[in-house]
Amino acid sequence: MTLGEITDENRTAVLALRVASDQEQFVGTVRGALEDAAEYPHAKPWYRAVLVDGDPVGFVMLSWNVEPQPPEIIGPWFLWKLLIDTRHQGHGYGALAVRLVAELVRAEGATELLTSYVPEDGGPAGFYAGLGFVPTGEFDVNGEVIVRLALP
Repeated sequence: MTLGEITDENRTAVLALRVASDQEQFVGTVRGALEDAAEYPHAKPWYRAVLVDGDPVGFVMLSWNVEPQPPEIIGPWFLWKLLIDTRHQGHGYGALAVRLVAELVRAEGATELLTSYVPEDGGPAGFYAGLGFVPTGEFDVNGEVIVRLALP
């Protein structure tokens, strides 16, 4: 697995990635994430396609070493979006993508990676807990639980 740039060759396939219908309340679309990136350039969005054998199976987006501006901008290293296409879920790609992101930001000097999730049944709380994320006790402006992964 690699994290690759979105190119003219893979853009259509990346934009077509979708989560299962019961996950849509927790994860938006790639198109929506790219619109957010354009709307919030001060959040220093960094995004990549999650590629397996060169084929897009998912998408990640971070705030890359940004000056935190709570409550709107969380950081400095914030996993803003993680999406694994419904056809490719259950293979460990989401966990591996988070581990790759953690390695990248650790190499940049990060001591923690933050993210957030909707605190509802069927949400990703267990997924993030299984990767070692712990609640910070804070919530974002949308009421999402902010969690932290220590990067020793």
